[in-house]
Amino acid sequence: MSPVAQDFEQWRENVSTAFVPLDAVSTGPSSFEGTLVSSTLGALQLSEVTGREVDVRRTRATIRRSDPGLIKVGLQLGGCGSIVQNDREAVLHPGDFAVYDTSAPYELHFAGDFEMFVVMFPRDELRIDSRELTAVAARRIEGAHGVGALVSPFLHTLRRTAFDGTLPTTPMLEHAVLDLLCAALDDAAPHETPGSTLLIEAKSLVDTHLSDPALSTASIAGRLHISTRYLQKLFESDGRTVAGWIRSRRLDRCRRELRDPRCAADSIGTICARNGLVDSSNFSKLFKETYGVSPRHYRVG
Repeated sequence: MSPVAQDFEQWRENVSTAFVPLDAVSTGPSSFEGTLVSSTLGALQLSEVTGREVDVRRTRATIRRSDPGLIKVGLQLGGCGSIVQNDREAVLHPGDFAVYDTSAPYELHFAGDFEMFVVMFPRDELRIDSRELTAVAARRIEGAHGVGALVSPFLHTLRRTAFDGTLPTTPMLEHAVLDLLCAALDDAAPHETPGSTLLIEAKSLVDTHLSDPALSTASIAGRLHISTRYLQKLFESDGRTVAGWIRSRRLDRCRRELRDPRCAADSIGTICARNGLVDSSNFSKLFKETYGVSPRHYRVG
């Protein structure tokens, strides 16, 4: 089947209808074009979505509108995208995939042209418990390593056959898809450590207090009633530093707001100050070092 290009309003409405209620914002300066085509395999919905420069959010308000209890697996086919859920972000490149739960808030961010294959199915079809699902949601599963190297090509083939009319519609194939996905998620599940819950809490505190210029290792440790040394060790186990995490979250929030039409009237200084970065000249330097362009050039596209 040949997908038909849609403008942004039509695409946004069709995406919410095909999946679950969602909020979407076009973040690019150029006109939007996107496509959506779907097929089914038993209880599985198979969809190919394309578009450009868009943020998609599943909020608590949209969950209240409809919560059918579905799981989505997103395979990046083209471009780069990110999935954020449970204070975790998976940055996906072509061949990578991640799982996310429509019963909890999540965000999808695409800074350029993208193409994604989405497998959606009822929660009870995924044979892992809620705790395990929370642990693996929004974790990047690399298409070139481990079980992901087996599952990613399989998903590519599933996508091709779903839309060229050669997909076998047998229960065994449906079960095979779910079994492979469960295997990939089990492989991606982190080993629990005593500090894993504290690390999640610390990251959540960072996101909640980004606007506070005084946010620091000491202030977060104080809120968690732990020592700064222990907090640093928690972040080191995740390959980061506390200060580095705060900085990266602030820069990412600013990056999104610079392209958000709702913030178009705000100056760059206002945006960075709103996210706790009071030194606008230092912000510009950090932004360019991180993203390769100045905030002003990034804003105008």
